[in-house]
Amino acid sequence: MKGANSKSKSDNKLSVKKGGTTKGGKKPAKKEKVAKDPNMPKRPASAFFVFMEEFRKTYKEKHPNNKSVSVVGKAGGAKWKSMSDAEKAPFVAKADKRKADYEKEMKAYNKKQAEGPKDEDSEKSESEVNDDEDDNEEDGSGEDEDDE
Repeated sequence: MKGANSKSKSDNKLSVKKGGTTKGGKKPAKKEKVAKDPNMPKRPASAFFVFMEEFRKTYKEKHPNNKSVSVVGKAGGAKWKSMSDAEKAPFVAKADKRKADYEKEMKAYNKKQAEGPKDEDSEKSESEVNDDEDDNEEDGSGEDEDDE
């Protein structure tokens, strides 16, 4: 049979690879996310977000029936763009103060991290903990032993 293989070499060149496969045809491994430290200080809000905190309150008082978050955001953005630098100054000052506080907190946090993690739950040193584990293994009360 002359036409048993219906695909020609030119058809193979035109085929499209789907799903982001690698050379071997396997999907690339996903990168694992690094877990965030819950003790790390939160980044400070920008001047616009400081403005929006206040703007949301006043907007909700004027428009109590509005339930849409996007409408409030669009109105706040339009108001922020129309404001002069002098009108924005108090919000910029608040944002700068928050940023300075954040930098102080980050310095303290980084200093604490540089000292190394300490196990606050246990008053024993690591060597004492390891000694206790060794003692438990040597007393012959292990469950792995078969007494036949």
